[in-house]
Amino acid sequence: MALLDRVPGDLNLYIGGIFTLRRREALQQANITHVLSVLRIPLDQNLFSPFKHMVVEVDDVEDENLLEHFPATNKFIQDGLNGGGGVLVHCAMGKSRSATCLIAYLMQKHNITAAQALSHIRQARSICEPNDGFMKQLELYGQMQMPEQVEETPAYQRWVYQREVELSRACGQAPEAEKIRFEDEHTNGEASKFELRCRKCRRPLATSQYIIQHAASTNTNQSDSEKSAVSPPKNCAHYFVDPLTWMRPELEQGKLDGRLECPKCHTNVGKYAWQGMQCSCSEWVVPGISLSKGRIDEVRSRTSTEIRRPPRSIPPLSPSPAFSRQNL
Repeated sequence: MALLDRVPGDLNLYIGGIFTLRRREALQQANITHVLSVLRIPLDQNLFSPFKHMVVEVDDVEDENLLEHFPATNKFIQDGLNGGGGVLVHCAMGKSRSATCLIAYLMQKHNITAAQALSHIRQARSICEPNDGFMKQLELYGQMQMPEQVEETPAYQRWVYQREVELSRACGQAPEAEKIRFEDEHTNGEASKFELRCRKCRRPLATSQYIIQHAASTNTNQSDSEKSAVSPPKNCAHYFVDPLTWMRPELEQGKLDGRLECPKCHTNVGKYAWQGMQCSCSEWVVPGISLSKGRIDEVRSRTSTEIRRPPRSIPPLSPSPAFSRQNL
């Protein structure tokens, strides 16, 4: 009789497809007590007796939000292991959705990267391959340091906002007013390196932590935190920024694009385009919310010490300490 696909290591953890549930003798020998189903199809409840069962109803598509379920699936897996039994995680084919949830668990359990966890799981089931959307969610999960409450994390909230913008863009519409995220309403009091002021009336319009860096303004010799608080290069005619509260009257009108006026002197200081905007350096930024360098002055902060917030763009994964099978 074929054995179940067991993840290498000391954990009594298994992965498979839906037909694995019909191998009752193998499940019994593995002492399976908990079954996590990650799929959206009608399930025969007789298959799950007498197991403790959890279902996450998601499709295997790149735009499905599986990230929001990681804290719950991690807890379910850990509860099963704490009870002394085995845990089976399955989807339809045992390839993408189930592998994604197992990777998230191993990342949190052992503080490893998504790539390391996937490589480890493939020792048990070589066909495991989360779709590209799920892999990006796992990478974001790692950058967020695998929090217990994903939905309260600013990085997750920005990611959800970006998804809403992309969906609206695909439909040729502006995002709904209540779904626009004005970043300065979520600030935690961090200091800035400089501020941008209207050249005509000197009214402050933005500070460095709300500037979005794009590819042309990336210096490979700088750290990620340094990239988040520097000016765009000289060949860029714009500062691309997050939506800010003073822009609310304009951005909530539901228009795809338009002009931005200084709220004090009503000078035209920039423009926006939810579908994206091409900078003078040829890079596209989506959504494009820009302040024109010709209408703005950059005023450096007088403080010598700066606390910077993370960059808007998602940085690549930093290398994690190597791990061996003995760690798992």
